[in-house]
Amino acid sequence: MKEEHALWREAGIRITGYGHYYPRTRVVNETGDDPAGNAVDAAVIGRIDVRARHVADEDETPQDMARRAARQALDDAGVEPGAVDLLIVSNWTDRQFVPEFGPVTAHLLGADRALAFDLCGACTGFVHGVQTAAALLAATPHWTTAVVSSVDRFSRRVRPGSKGELIVGDAAGAVVLAKTPGGEPGLLDTLLISDGEASDTVTVLPPQGWIKSKKTLVDVAVASHTEVAERMLARSGVKMADIDWVVPHPGTGPLHAAVRERLGIPEERFVTNFEERANTGSASIPIVLSEMAKDGRLRPGDLVLTPTVGSGWFYGGLLFHV
Repeated sequence: MKEEHALWREAGIRITGYGHYYPRTRVVNETGDDPAGNAVDAAVIGRIDVRARHVADEDETPQDMARRAARQALDDAGVEPGAVDLLIVSNWTDRQFVPEFGPVTAHLLGADRALAFDLCGACTGFVHGVQTAAALLAATPHWTTAVVSSVDRFSRRVRPGSKGELIVGDAAGAVVLAKTPGGEPGLLDTLLISDGEASDTVTVLPPQGWIKSKKTLVDVAVASHTEVAERMLARSGVKMADIDWVVPHPGTGPLHAAVRERLGIPEERFVTNFEERANTGSASIPIVLSEMAKDGRLRPGDLVLTPTVGSGWFYGGLLFHV
């Protein structure tokens, strides 16, 4: 493998605003809710760690949720929608032919001058979106501002009455990216990898469109998280001890425990909102970042690593200074 380097250290790109939206219907898992499930459920899900989750109503569409999260992120950054050059929406749970959610979201937001489009990448959609936005900002001299809004209605992609229904939820999370050439480095690196050989680890196929996992999911996901972390740290010349916060995509309880153990991450620096929000797909990382920003846990200068995996098979992450 050729020597690798962090992609964006000299690009002057920073995350300047965070936002999120949770559907108004909050479902509390009763203490006794823990169906026996099957052998795959036992290996992948284990016991039910989720206390509550949000389920979108019919009027809480992907474009509406993406707009609400993006509006909050823009307000946080002090940016008007008309100043946005690029808007990317990541979504995998509600894919349709046309129209895409991106242009509709931009119009609802009032960001009509922005180029807007959709990306997928399953649960890695947020990383995919930020990497694409960074590349386009860096390549387009007159662009300075991008929004990435990740939205999934995961509750629609699980079989009703299944054990999986109890650990997934709906949400939208967004960030604003600002380019200031010569400014302090914020976004240091992004990495996104695809592995077609592992594509059947998790599938969501017609006609029902319900998620189906293999028993090997945790093993594949842990190996993917490990490769991402090791490569990104090496590319950037930092050690795990230098990382202030690890904000992963929350898959399942067994996966969290295995990743922490494999990478030697102290529990207090490993942050998810899985217990209160469940697995929310590509929205899972930005909603945690937004909550952390709003409650003061994210402080200027903090170094954040966000490893994630997604069906397909994809895996990747972000490394950035707040």
